[in-house]
Parts: sequence; C-alpha cells; structure tokens
Amino acid sequence: MDSFVEQLKRGTEEEFTEESAWDGSVVNTTSSSLPTVYLPLLPRYLWHPTTRGRKATEFQETKKACLNYIQDALLQHQWQRAAEFMTNYLETLESTSAEKRMAAPEVIWRIGTEILCHHPKSSIEEFNYFAERMKNLGVKRYLKVCLEHVFHLLCNGLIDDAYQNLSLAEGWRYGEQTVAQDKELKLIQAYKGLLDYYNWAKKRKAMLELDGNFADSVEQEMHSFFRQAAVNLKEIIKIPGVWDPFVKCYVDLLEFYEDYDEVRQVLSEYAYNSKFPPNPNAHVYYYQFLKRQGESKKTLKSVLKILHEIVPSHELMLEYNAMLQKSKKRKNHRLGLEIIFTLLDFAGWKEHVKAWSCLAKQIKQILENSSKHLDWVTEEWNSRKDWWPAFHFSHYLAKRNWQENESLACEKALVAGILLGKDCKYFKYVSHQGCKAKKEKFRTMKKFVKKHSSTHLRASGVLDSCTHL
Repeated sequence: MDSFVEQLKRGTEEEFTEESAWDGSVVNTTSSSLPTVYLPLLPRYLWHPTTRGRKATEFQETKKACLNYIQDALLQHQWQRAAEFMTNYLETLESTSAEKRMAAPEVIWRIGTEILCHHPKSSIEEFNYFAERMKNLGVKRYLKVCLEHVFHLLCNGLIDDAYQNLSLAEGWRYGEQTVAQDKELKLIQAYKGLLDYYNWAKKRKAMLELDGNFADSVEQEMHSFFRQAAVNLKEIIKIPGVWDPFVKCYVDLLEFYEDYDEVRQVLSEYAYNSKFPPNPNAHVYYYQFLKRQGESKKTLKSVLKILHEIVPSHELMLEYNAMLQKSKKRKNHRLGLEIIFTLLDFAGWKEHVKAWSCLAKQIKQILENSSKHLDWVTEEWNSRKDWWPAFHFSHYLAKRNWQENESLACEKALVAGILLGKDCKYFKYVSHQGCKAKKEKFRTMKKFVKKHSSTHLRASGVLDSCTHL
C-alpha cells in the first residue's frame, strides 16, 4: 500500500516526488527553482507550479480539484486511488492561509480515517500512527480523534488498547476547559464506563460459574467495575440527548443490585423529560422495566399510549392492542381497532399474519354482536377505501400471499371479503384456491362473508364507492 501515512511520516515540509500518470516516469522536482506539484491521474491542465513567496491562488485551486478527485474515489470505493491523491493533499498543511491551515487537519483526519478503515492493505499499526499524528495537529479536536481511534480499536477487538486510550484521553487537559470540551470529556468517560460495564458483565458470568473463595474474589473485582461504570454512565445520561446503550447498561447494573427506585427514576426521566429529544426507545425501556416489575395494566397502557403517538407502527402496538381488547371499556375496544388499522397502514406490516389475524378477529366480533359498533369499522375504512384495495387486496398480492403464506392469505381474504364484498378479487382468488384444496376453514370463511358483508356493511355505507380489485 503506497500509504499516505508514509508521506505523513516523512513530514509535510519535504519536497514531493510524484510518479507521472502519463508515462510512468519519476519526476525529480528538487533541482528546479520552481517546484511543481504533480497530481497522479489528473489532467495536465490542472498541474501548476508553486512558489513559497507568492499568493497561493493557483495552488489552492489545484488542491480543490485534488479534493474533488479524492471525494470521487471515495464514492467509488477506490481506496488506493484516494490514498495516492491524499499524499498530495497533505500539502495544504503548508498553506499560507491561516483559515486553510485551521481547516486542513479536519479534512485530512476525516478522509484519512475513511481510507485507512477500508483500504485492503491497511494495518492497525498504520491507523494508530495516523490517529496519534492527528491528535497532535489540532488540540481542539483531540478528544474527537481519540473517540474515533477508540471506535476503530473496538471494531478490531482491541478492547484493552481502547480502554487505555480512553484513560489517557480522560486525563487530557489544554488551557481553560470549554463547554464543548466538557461534553466531549463526558463522552470519553461514558465510553470508558461502557467498557467497565463490559468487564463487569464478564466477571458476573465468571462468578456464576465458580464456587467458594474464587467466587468471592471475582465478586470483589466485579463490584469494583460496577462502581467505576456506574459513576461514568450516570453522568452522561444527565445530559439531554439519546444515550440508549449507556442507559441500558446502567439499568442492568442497577437491577442486578436491586436498586429499582433508581432505575424507575432514571428511565422515567429519560422518557418524559422535555429537555431530552423524542426517543421511542426511552418509552420502550420504561415499559419493559415496569412489565418486569409487575406493574398494573393501567400503568402499562399509559406508557404504550404515548409510544403509539410517537411511533404508531412500533411492534409493541400488537401488545397494546391485546391489552385494550381485554378491557371492559368500549372506548378501549374502539382504540384497539384504530391501532390495528393504523398498524396495517405501514408497508412493514403488510404481510404480518398476527396483525391481520387481530383485525379479522375484531371485525368478526363486531359483526357477530348484532353489528352494534359497525360505525367504528365504517369510520376507519372511509379514510382507507381509496388506497387499501390496491395496497393490500390486489389480485397479484392474492396469488403471491397464497403461494408464500396460506395463513396470511386466509386472514387477509376474510378482511377483504368483509370490507370490499364477496366480489373482491383478493377474496375470490383465495377462497377459490382454498375450496379447491378442500379445506374446511375456507368454506366457513366464504359463508361468513356471504352472510355479513353485503347486508350489514352496505347498509352502513362501508361498501359504497369501493373499488373491487
């Protein structure tokens, strides 16, 4: 790998000697009074001589063109080509413009990291060297580069090295600490806490497998990791933001030591504090904790109600619907029907057997109960009758659903027959295939649709103006 890391090692003040992209010859620029910047693979009209004593307009234009070539190579995953251009782009560190000098390390860090992460011949040693140089090129981004370095080490399974880097970064200081530095330092400490949690979890597993004195010794180590992890994790989740991995680990620690009051407070704050951004997972974690604690259905439903407002397509909506259907209150049954209809508005639920089964069951119950609440179905269907037939009940989908999942086709056919009538193509195809296969449930379904769809639903306006696909 003709790595730009090697170019970085030689120093940015050294004269560049580049290979010509046209004839493969090596051009020596040291003998010329006006050294020329040659960019591999660039057209000749972009080659410009540069001097140290004049304005760098042409130089910067050339570097801008070089950056465009680098970006193009990155987009096409041409990592070697990007690395070759990068050796030239390093000269921006020598730019006479203070503004350019400030911006150059950021660009080099971002692009260099991307190349080294993906280049097939890149090594962890090269990445480590590059990261250390980038840390020293700009103190304002020292902690950010440390985090990037740690992530790369973790991705390569070097957990101890990552922990060591976090410990060094945690003790780093430069001048007066700014608000930005304080937040970055908190993040460094949080990831250190995450690794402390990882070590704690390993010790917990080991303790459960040991007996006697060995178990006592491991337990002491485990408790030490717990204290370190808990302090850092608790600090980061006080800051408004999305901290899901940290929250989950902190909750696991607290629950192991049965500090349930602290867990309740942390999760409640994470879900309902208005200073935090909306986060569906926060409500999910709170709900799962309350469920583990055996909280009342009323409390659980109140949590899921808010989750439904944020993410109506969440998988827990099936659970919410089941709770509502078990309620004795009619308004809960009505809400349950609305939830299951809304769920099936989303493409991700189109072929979910349980969701269709729930809808079919609820509509059947309404029809069998003297059509007492048929207006509920009418209200839900009126807002969907223009697009659900094509979205769910086309002839193409009938054939595909029947071939791939007979249970799904059966549930959908029942709903299609009730909502669109017995002449609906989806219902006709599936019921015909089912009867041909001599399956009793399809005959029963056909009789039910024939009995209920045309009489009750047309009377209430559900079938009016429907497109029979």
